Amino acid sequence: MASEVDPESEEAAPSPRGGLGEGLAQALEASLPRLTCIDLDKDLEFRNELIDDKEFDIPQVDTPPTLESILNETDDEDESFVLEDPTLLNIDTFDTHSYDTSSVASSDSGDRTNLKRKKKLLDSFSLHGSVMRHSLLKGISAQIVSAADKVDAGLPTAIAVSSLIAVGTSHGLALIFGKDQNQALRLCLGSTSVGGQYGAISALSINHDCSRLLCGFAKGQMTMWDLASGKLLRSITDAHPPGTAILHIKFTDDPTLAICNDSGGSVFELTFKRVMGVRTCESRCLFSGSKGEVCCIEPLHSKAELKDHPITQFSLLAMASLTKILVIGLKPSLKVWMTFPYGRMDPSSVPLLAWHFVAANNYVNPTLAFCRGDVVHFLLVKRDESGAIHVTKQKHLHLYYDLINFTWINSRTIVLLDSVEKLHVIDRLTQEELETVEISEVQLVYNSSHFKSLATGGNVSQALALVGEKACYQSISSYGGQIFYLGTKSVYVMTLRSWRERVDHLLKQECLPEALALAWSFHEGKAKAVVGLSGDASKRKAVVADRMVEILFHCTDRALKKCPDQGKIQVMEQHFQDTVPVVVDYCLRLQRRDLLFSQMYDKFSENSVAKGVFLECLEPYILSDQLVGITAQVMKDLLIHFQDKKLMENVEALIVHMDITSLDIQQVVLMCWENHLYDAMIYVYNSGMNEFISPMEKLFKVIAPPLSAGKSLTDEQVIMGNKLLVYISCCLAGRAYPLGDIPEDLVPLVKNQVFEFLIRLHSAEASSEEEIYPYICTLLHFDTREFLNVLALTFEDFKNDKQALEYQQRIVDILLKVMVENSDFTPSQVGCLFTFLARQLAKPDNTLFVNRTLFDQVLEFLCSPDDDSRHSERQQVLLELLQAGGIVQFEESRLIRMAERAEFYQICEFMYEREHQYDKIIDCYLRDPLREEEVFNYVHNILSIPGHSPEEKQSVGQKAMQHIEELVSLNPCKAAELVATHFSGQVEAVIQKLQNPFLLFQFLRSLLDPREGVSVNQESLHASPCITEQFIELLCQYNPHQVIDTLQVLESYRLEETIQITQKYQLLEVCAYLLEKKGDVHGAFLIMLERLQSKLQQFTKESENSRESSSLKAVEEILVETIALCQRNSQSLNQPQREALWFPLLEAMMAPQKLSSSCAPPRLAEPLKSLTMQVLNSMAAFIALPSILQRILQDPVYGRGKLGEIQGLILGMLDTFNYEQTLLETTTSLLNHDLHWSLCNLRASVTRGLNPKQDYCCICLQQYRRRQEVADDIVVFSCGHLYHSLCLLNKECAVGTGNQARWTCYRCNSSNKAGKLSEKASEVKKGQLAQAQVKMSPSCPSPRGDAAAKKAPSELGLDPQQIQAFDQLCRLYRGTSRLALLTELSQNQSGESRRLLGGSKSSPALNSIFQNENFQLHLSPPPLSED
Repeated sequence: MASEVDPESEEAAPSPRGGLGEGLAQALEASLPRLTCIDLDKDLEFRNELIDDKEFDIPQVDTPPTLESILNETDDEDESFVLEDPTLLNIDTFDTHSYDTSSVASSDSGDRTNLKRKKKLLDSFSLHGSVMRHSLLKGISAQIVSAADKVDAGLPTAIAVSSLIAVGTSHGLALIFGKDQNQALRLCLGSTSVGGQYGAISALSINHDCSRLLCGFAKGQMTMWDLASGKLLRSITDAHPPGTAILHIKFTDDPTLAICNDSGGSVFELTFKRVMGVRTCESRCLFSGSKGEVCCIEPLHSKAELKDHPITQFSLLAMASLTKILVIGLKPSLKVWMTFPYGRMDPSSVPLLAWHFVAANNYVNPTLAFCRGDVVHFLLVKRDESGAIHVTKQKHLHLYYDLINFTWINSRTIVLLDSVEKLHVIDRLTQEELETVEISEVQLVYNSSHFKSLATGGNVSQALALVGEKACYQSISSYGGQIFYLGTKSVYVMTLRSWRERVDHLLKQECLPEALALAWSFHEGKAKAVVGLSGDASKRKAVVADRMVEILFHCTDRALKKCPDQGKIQVMEQHFQDTVPVVVDYCLRLQRRDLLFSQMYDKFSENSVAKGVFLECLEPYILSDQLVGITAQVMKDLLIHFQDKKLMENVEALIVHMDITSLDIQQVVLMCWENHLYDAMIYVYNSGMNEFISPMEKLFKVIAPPLSAGKSLTDEQVIMGNKLLVYISCCLAGRAYPLGDIPEDLVPLVKNQVFEFLIRLHSAEASSEEEIYPYICTLLHFDTREFLNVLALTFEDFKNDKQALEYQQRIVDILLKVMVENSDFTPSQVGCLFTFLARQLAKPDNTLFVNRTLFDQVLEFLCSPDDDSRHSERQQVLLELLQAGGIVQFEESRLIRMAERAEFYQICEFMYEREHQYDKIIDCYLRDPLREEEVFNYVHNILSIPGHSPEEKQSVGQKAMQHIEELVSLNPCKAAELVATHFSGQVEAVIQKLQNPFLLFQFLRSLLDPREGVSVNQESLHASPCITEQFIELLCQYNPHQVIDTLQVLESYRLEETIQITQKYQLLEVCAYLLEKKGDVHGAFLIMLERLQSKLQQFTKESENSRESSSLKAVEEILVETIALCQRNSQSLNQPQREALWFPLLEAMMAPQKLSSSCAPPRLAEPLKSLTMQVLNSMAAFIALPSILQRILQDPVYGRGKLGEIQGLILGMLDTFNYEQTLLETTTSLLNHDLHWSLCNLRASVTRGLNPKQDYCCICLQQYRRRQEVADDIVVFSCGHLYHSLCLLNKECAVGTGNQARWTCYRCNSSNKAGKLSEKASEVKKGQLAQAQVKMSPSCPSPRGDAAAKKAPSELGLDPQQIQAFDQLCRLYRGTSRLALLTELSQNQSGESRRLLGGSKSSPALNSIFQNENFQLHLSPPPLSED
């Protein structure tokens, strides 16, 4: 129970105006504007279309709201009163636009959130203008400074705002200011003496009716004051543990209930009672700091109109500790409704809480915003029918800065203060940042000393002290839509600007486009944080529209006034380009054409440049049909302006989109004709005079003369002709040209006029030489196909219109008369006409009549054999005619005869296909030089595609066999593929039909040689060895150099017969290859030796005659082939057989050198010695060196000679031996060093200790020390994960091998955790069994561990740990070994011999390790040997 002050003593207490008294009141007398108490919140304005029920988890309701008076109330009428002239109130109004950049005071390079602040901010000023008005309360600020100087009141420490403004000071005083216009000091509560005892005021709170003030002090005391009389009502000293500062003190909606929070992290409930005239205070601990320190509390406050809300009866309280958020109910009994943990947060970030009532889905419910760091969470609190409270998490807000304050300014707008003292105005629903304001000039007061409890000795935790570095809970207070900021020497207020203020603010900044854009957003209802617009939507639009009109006039006057009087015309144009388009755009948006074309146009017409810019601005709106009706004067000026600027194409585009009935038609038509604006001219005639024929006559007069004279048209005349065709098509289809539709009542009339015009016998001004039907003739000469397409589209629309059908027949008769009787038309044009007629006659509802003899005449004309010109064109025309249905007009037998006579093979194909005579089509393809290659695809399709009868396929196959020689000569590859696919059993018959040997050779090569690219399945091909041998014999005749390569890919041939063929044609190299394949290595060697000896003789003769030797290269080639033969077969031979191969070869090479040194020329000796050394080096791998030396010394010539003659050979052999010996020793040393290095690293990896990533089990998440079971070990893996052995057993992550357990990491092998692990050694090598180290629990040693330690290993080998470590080592140092590098290099040294040994295999360079893209060469110096 807290001590209670005696009522009598309270009455005897000195008046707060006593000690400081009248003197202080007089000293601090100043003026203060009246700040209204009208609430600016918009939480009661219901705009259901802005709320997404699914997003915010809001349930649907079927019953109407109970708070009808609230729901029908709009916030637009609750705007704070703002005088027009703020200077009269002695308030400094700052432009928030000037605070967009951070000041020096706000930059904090040491802040941990500095990196987050580097994210680029959006330029929201141009979108939303200045949303907040930032004002200094001069009167209050001056009195705070004066109190500190004159009466030692101290610096301000806390602020609370209601109907009054209370400011606490560091010397224990509470200054109460009125919110009237004078900002007068009402009360000065407390004294400096009491302040010396209690310390600074650390927290303030005013109750809802502004009758009581609670003060919390830095040393833990609390006082209650009567704000009406200034009396001290209570002095509370024992409501919480001593030695802790009061961080927060809050009244609830119940005037007898308050909450306080101290620096120990505890929260207490204070209940005020008055019994028998004695005021008491009962204290109850709601949350103990020992369970987690609370550093922020916020009770739910409701306005007077929401007192009956069902949630208010619970008296909810939100508390924020350093780890979680709690929402508790104080009534009717204490109950925790929600607990929400933070998760991982920056320990220096400040927890923040803020309640607000939000309207959603016709219900008003409280929403709690809580944040710490850079994330804001919203919790919706609702009560269900059973009376229980439900808390639903809503959409959260992610920021790029850390917060130190959160304030609701209304239900849709929130104001955030970050750690560098920047204000961020956010629209809650869209999460859009509306404005950023720098407030470092405020010099905000921080509550760090109270959180550190410096007044009581600093007995707080480090975590709470760290949070207190940025705490400013008591420096910011909001009330009635206004936010008050307490600085070290001043008080500032932030208020939402009204919509007019925001627009006017942009105008003062001379941001006219931005001001109009913002006003338009107000007009369309898309703006954010709107204040001052009331009424329904139409009323709001009218108010904004009037203001926009005023701004538009202001923009116009300003543009004309500030126009440069002299200078370049481009500068003046740019000046008006910045304003005039904006004015025009918004006038049209507001649908004020009357204003645009009267007052605005008159103003801009005063300046010729402005007038031109204005007229050019109209163009895009006219082209997009947004502006149709223009006054006659403006339209006239518009056309004159574009004509003067030579922009005639723009004029044409404008005319066809305008209503030109108010213009001088004749003048416009003349202008269009002179400037070739044909589209505009047609549009003026059609829409202005309903005249459709006159434009046609004008266009015909231009293109008809050159066409009748046979001249080519110019590009402009071609464009006019195309426009004429399109125009006629539009008229006949009922569409206006170039866009729109002809009025429905005029469509029949227009069609009749066009038809009458086309079928005129002569033109109006016809000469005597003019041909009949000039208009149809002109169109046919211009583009026959397109004109007939226009008529075809028109005939499609003719149904039962008798007059239209008469026109149709009449036009067809005229077309026939003009084109058949006139020889000026080409076959293609005549064919187009009859194709058109065939299509019309083929229609089921056809009413046209065409004489059949005309089709016969056309057939005779197209198939005339005397006319070779345009053969392809005439054939294509006739084919189109037949495909269009004209075949019914001809006798088929006569048509085929005439087509064959004219060599129209496509026509013949068309007719044969109709009669299913597919075999005759093959003749058509073979006779047609343009399509003869297509015969193969045709035969293949007929024989393979289903749908044809067996008889048809048989006839096609027989025809193909008859023409097989022609097919082979045409394309041997395709012919072979056709035979292999469809005639695989008739290969011998095909060979018999091919009498030409070379043609047969080409066919067999395509059929049997897979290198030709023909896809032939040799298994299904019934080719006997005789056929293959026949092909080999032909190959020996026509291409002997390709025989060996071909034999290597062929399979089905007999060796004996093939050897006889090659001997017949004396192909010794091929014969040697076959003998070697047969197994007669000695016979093959003798043939190669014979070739070598003959080439050596030839080389010796050429050298003796001192001629340039061309046979040395041939000797080298044959020698290399012979050496390769010996090397390939030496592996499978015994020593005598090897000597039988190598020694004759050596003797053959040494024989030419047996001549005396005087007789042998140098050009002969040096190459032969080099070749002999090559033989010796090659045979050294198969013949022992002593045998080679003995054979050389036994030679009669060398045996009798001097040693110097064979010294070169012997020294060369010794050098080879020394090189190979050095290479062997070096390789052995390198491999031993690598092995030693690998074993050292393996040992170091196996014996290295393991470092766990955490101190808890990754399965049960319990500390590893918690388990006390005897059989429970601790298992640590090389990956860093730690487990209890029993947990791994439960997850089936253990494999037993004898008395030793093999473990696998549960996390790293989660893909295999559903099944038991395999014990195969291959899986062990793949790393599936991870390295594990078992550590016994220190408190409970395992007995089976001792047993395992006593037992010696039964077998040698790597345990799982060593296997895992070795695998990791291999993966870490993965690369090519030195042995592989040396092997590759040695192979490259003998590349030529490798190619011979490999036969036809691919080059080894393609598979070289040096060609691998992953090859890396790690160069390092050799290890230093220590003696």
